[in-house]
Amino acid sequence: MTAERLRAAPKDAAVRRPVVRLLAALAVVPPMRLAVARYAVPPDSVDRAGCDGCGAPIGLDRPLPALGPTARCPVCRARVGAAPGVVELALVAAVAVLALTGGPVGERLAVAGWLAFAVPLALIDAAVHRLPDRLTYPAAAGVWVLLGAVALAGAGPAPWLRATAAGLALGAGFAGTTLLLGRRGFGLGDAKLALSVGALLGWYGWPVLVVGLMLAVTLSALVALVLLAIGRARWSSHLPFGPFLVVATALTLVLTT
Repeated sequence: MTAERLRAAPKDAAVRRPVVRLLAALAVVPPMRLAVARYAVPPDSVDRAGCDGCGAPIGLDRPLPALGPTARCPVCRARVGAAPGVVELALVAAVAVLALTGGPVGERLAVAGWLAFAVPLALIDAAVHRLPDRLTYPAAAGVWVLLGAVALAGAGPAPWLRATAAGLALGAGFAGTTLLLGRRGFGLGDAKLALSVGALLGWYGWPVLVVGLMLAVTLSALVALVLLAIGRARWSSHLPFGPFLVVATALTLVLTT
């Protein structure tokens, strides 16, 4: 009987892992929806604190239904934040990225922490062309600290120093295009997002960082061409770059780690 129990234990653990991951992912939905609802407002506007229709407050103390999959105000039933199912689908994609990313546990924790901020950032930027400081800076600090812990745990200082240099270099490069080109360059929000993206990809090497950046530019160019071809954009239109940077970073992690 003891031997049978020992053989069954790994099977039970293998069954429980996906369930635990699913429950953890579902627990993240309300904070992500709250971030999108609160910060998906035009630049220089006050952060949203309640329903646009009736003013009912929105918060984690009363997450449903406003911060659930239906995304509806509990009072007037108006839509709140991202469309129903959008955050949930993005979170499923993020969990898939995390599952497909290799490396030690510490590195994957850094990826998970970055994705927790990157998902709402991408949705906010796609909606209102804005990457709020309250999400970009914690994303960069979280990646930097978690990778620092991995370095202290045995990876050594070299990859962490490279990640730090890569994050600063990519952020400065993006900010430089803003100063030199204005609206034709990257926005300052993109530069702040680039701090975490550069650090995360730079941890794995400079070539990985180059691949991620090239992939982001390629994806944005392809989408722009498609929108031009179907008449949904003009040559003067400005596409938000944050979603492409997030998607390209996630794909690069899956393909190269």
